[in-house]
Amino acid sequence: MPDMPARLLRLLSLLQTPREWPGSELAERLGVSPRTIRRDIERLRELDYPVQASMGAEGGYRLAAGQAMPPLLLDDEEAVAIAVGLRAAAGHAVDGIEEASVRALAKLSQVLPSRLRHRVGALSLATEALLSGDGPTVDPDDLAAISSAVASGERLRFRYAKADGSQESGRHVEPHRLVATQRKWYLVAWDLDRADWRIFRVDRMSEPRQTGARATPHELPAEDAAAYVSSTLFGRSPTYDAVITLHAPIDEVRRRMGGAKADLVALDESRCRLRARSDSVRWIAFRVITLDCDFTVEQPPELAAYLRTLSARVARAAGT
Repeated sequence: MPDMPARLLRLLSLLQTPREWPGSELAERLGVSPRTIRRDIERLRELDYPVQASMGAEGGYRLAAGQAMPPLLLDDEEAVAIAVGLRAAAGHAVDGIEEASVRALAKLSQVLPSRLRHRVGALSLATEALLSGDGPTVDPDDLAAISSAVASGERLRFRYAKADGSQESGRHVEPHRLVATQRKWYLVAWDLDRADWRIFRVDRMSEPRQTGARATPHELPAEDAAAYVSSTLFGRSPTYDAVITLHAPIDEVRRRMGGAKADLVALDESRCRLRARSDSVRWIAFRVITLDCDFTVEQPPELAAYLRTLSARVARAAGT
């Protein structure tokens, strides 16, 4: 029979996911009988975990949210995943999250078993952030308010600034989904005043508040919100197809890319050709520069022009 404390920890981990679990499914997951599951549920309740049970033949269970929740318990994989996520959050576009992530990671590290601290520490030493870059940040309270409106299906009001920040207008929307991409957050919503779908940059939103009115479902003209943002926003921007000869062996280039997917073709033992596509020549330029090898731009001319401008800027900074 599985160790009871370990089984309780696994049971609690399952119950913390936002869904209702039939007793038979929990029993199958843990390799015990439904009767054992019922006993384990009672043990969790004795430990002040608010486990709710629904009526019916299956007897579904879920963990209720509440201020009196006991300390959160994590299994090994979950603890490592959270530690990795906290390290990655330092490069995210949420204002103030870097410091909060460091504090949370420090607290987590204090309670991690030594074997897990070693795994997390090894990962930290072996990796580093690449071109996180600067970008607009969003207020975490605003993000929480918007997320709450999306989750609860309520209409949302907020102030929205123009791209140059010169003027704000009031907006009344039915929020659909938040999409995070390229260090920016976007809200996909049905604009009630314009009777159409709109995409809003969250860093240009202010004073978001839920109205309490229920949102009416509308059919999104795309497979999902991420696809809608990609096709709507990036479809308006010019797309650059770059062809670059890299003066380094293809295996060495792949190693320097760290496993990132790339369209690479070997030309000979010392050269390879890279094809890349992006709406930003700056991104292509920075990506190639970090490969730390000589290269020749075959196309597009916009990329070559940007590199000449960048080269002059670097030369001035170096005092040349």
